Amino acid sequence: MKTSWRSASLVATAAAVLALTTACGQENGAQSTGSQNVGATTAAGGYTDPGNGYGADSTTAPSAAAAAGQSAGQLAVAEDAKLGKIVTDSAGFTLYRFDQDTASPPKSSCDGDCATTWPPVPADGASVASGIDRSLLGEVTRSDGTKQLTVAGWPMYRYVKDTKAGDTNGQGVKGTWFATAPTGKKAGTALPGLSVRNDPKLGQIVVDKNGMTVYRFMKDKAWPKSVSNCTGACIEKWPAVAPVAANDAKGVQKKGLMGFTRPDGTKQMTVNCWPIYTFSGDTAPGDTNGQGVGGTWYAVAPDGKPVGAPK
Repeated sequence: MKTSWRSASLVATAAAVLALTTACGQENGAQSTGSQNVGATTAAGGYTDPGNGYGADSTTAPSAAAAAGQSAGQLAVAEDAKLGKIVTDSAGFTLYRFDQDTASPPKSSCDGDCATTWPPVPADGASVASGIDRSLLGEVTRSDGTKQLTVAGWPMYRYVKDTKAGDTNGQGVKGTWFATAPTGKKAGTALPGLSVRNDPKLGQIVVDKNGMTVYRFMKDKAWPKSVSNCTGACIEKWPAVAPVAANDAKGVQKKGLMGFTRPDGTKQMTVNCWPIYTFSGDTAPGDTNGQGVGGTWYAVAPDGKPVGAPK
């Protein structure tokens, strides 16, 4: 059965983060409901992506986008060279999950422009072949009343910039979108909350749990307590990294590795007591587009120092 998707207002979400007491003088980050098991169709049509800040641009994406509103048909498991086993629809297009959604209970927080770039996969007509446990399939009722397919409770989406079967262009977009493994988990190797990557230009730099580069703001303070001077429009462009447990950080200096409370009450992680951020202009793991921006933003070394900053 075909399901038409209507634009719905974006529903804000919030995630609670565990607070940690720190030596830097501070402490250490939707929507639809109802999931049940569901029971094979193809795709047609065309779509021009308007560009909206969710990972799409103004180019035409005639394939995965054309499948918007169409059943996934019989789900399959494909072997990707980098990500391993991933779930695809019957046409071979990758199915994605969104970190701002929830699986227990199932809830979708992708509406409006987000749902244009990441078309929700209808629950109608979906089935499974070998490699996926049938009991993992379910559905969630979206804010517009339509039913979206879930795998292990996670709402499923296609990505409009996947233009042919096997594409995984949505992997890691904004550090929140990931291909789906047959178990419903994120495809690819899971990273610790913070770890170190060897960048070909910058050397060893800290990355977050999604592999996204972590940055420092030169106008912040670390002593006698951690202070972030990135607020308002700044924090929208440079999202604060949420606190992680010290034992969930690999290769990063443990001294000063803690969280603090921002003026708005949210929690933020520090490395050597310096507040850390990601950059909205980085769209995939390995990007370092925030390096040197405004002469005040720099990638973070494992000891918390700014990489490449003027001395």
